[in-house]
Amino acid sequence: MRESFFKSLPFRLILGVTAGIVIGLMLAGMPEESGITVFSLQIVVTAKYILGQFINFCVPLIIIGFIAPSITSLGKHASKMLFIALIIAYISSVGAAFTSTFAGFTILPWLSISPNVEGLRALPKVVFELAIPPVMQVMSALVLSVCLGLAATWNKSVTIISILEEFQKCVLSIVTRFMIPVLPFYIAATFCGLAYEGSITKQIPIFIIIILIVIIGHYLWLLLLYGIAGVYSGKNPLNIIKNYGPAYLTALGTMSSAATLAVAIKCAKKSEPTLRDDMVDFGIPLFANIHLCGSVMTETFFVMAVSKILYGEFPSLPNMIIFCLLLGVFAIGAPGVPGGTVAASLGLITGVLGFNEAGTALMLTIFALQDSFGTACNVTGDGALTLILTGYAEKHGIKPQKLESGLD
Repeated sequence: MRESFFKSLPFRLILGVTAGIVIGLMLAGMPEESGITVFSLQIVVTAKYILGQFINFCVPLIIIGFIAPSITSLGKHASKMLFIALIIAYISSVGAAFTSTFAGFTILPWLSISPNVEGLRALPKVVFELAIPPVMQVMSALVLSVCLGLAATWNKSVTIISILEEFQKCVLSIVTRFMIPVLPFYIAATFCGLAYEGSITKQIPIFIIIILIVIIGHYLWLLLLYGIAGVYSGKNPLNIIKNYGPAYLTALGTMSSAATLAVAIKCAKKSEPTLRDDMVDFGIPLFANIHLCGSVMTETFFVMAVSKILYGEFPSLPNMIIFCLLLGVFAIGAPGVPGGTVAASLGLITGVLGFNEAGTALMLTIFALQDSFGTACNVTGDGALTLILTGYAEKHGIKPQKLESGLD
């Protein structure tokens, strides 16, 4: 058992985080102009860039490879299941936003925080850029998957359905043989850069109080989501949570729901029969792009803190209500990449809340400090929503259509 643990994904991820931080701190202790320091950092940033390019290239393939054939397997129920998924994702995100708003009005008046995010070291530029652009953008892949899956189902296109199933097997091979093995190295490079810059030792203490509050909020919201999902489905949600450790760690390291997608699917499939296999193939890739409850909760709390810090007052309650309702919509369309939620909603921050350039800059900065925890909450919450889908399918007599996965 000890040998299997050392070969397991959680161990490799923890090893990647630890190695990255240790190497980064060692390089930070050396003279910045040292040839060894510069050369080592160039290797780190270049490796991170190339591995990130490869991971981003795979994401649209994973989305198409899982969502489209999963929709065809749902048959006549496909449209209904897609609608249910969108509704519960929106409700979760908006609920998280309103909960965060209540916490902000209740807790933030008692805090006194002064921002100071200067003094970070600069990383060298990438030695060479090996661009590996994805075949299409994430949202394009998501829309294509939905349209292709629904059209093939409506027209009963046997050939197309067969091709999609074969394509899923090909994508699974890419995931298991290439994408998952490189993730620990990508995470190690990420944390090495953060440790060298000083983000771990200098930036995080700036807003440590509100970050801790937000992280506690994440766990409470996940507890609520899994509780609701367990009651609705009549199944034990702990059977899912106990398998989500690798996905949570990967999200912490990559700060990206999209980059964590392969590991999240693998973790969710270990929860069978609590989670139905066909619901995992359909729900996890879909929710990775439309369910961002952790990021929404974080952004809502942070906009209130930044407003108080820079402008001396909180946004008005009517503006916060409008902001929360619209943020849920923007979260559905936000890319599952680091900072995707706040980047997609900058128009709301400036238009609804009236932030100026200083406000948006500070928002982007402090959001980046905890983005990994928000992403981990998003990814883990997808398991709860998939459990709701499983419960809905079983309550309405939607029969499982299991495909060969290879991720068990």
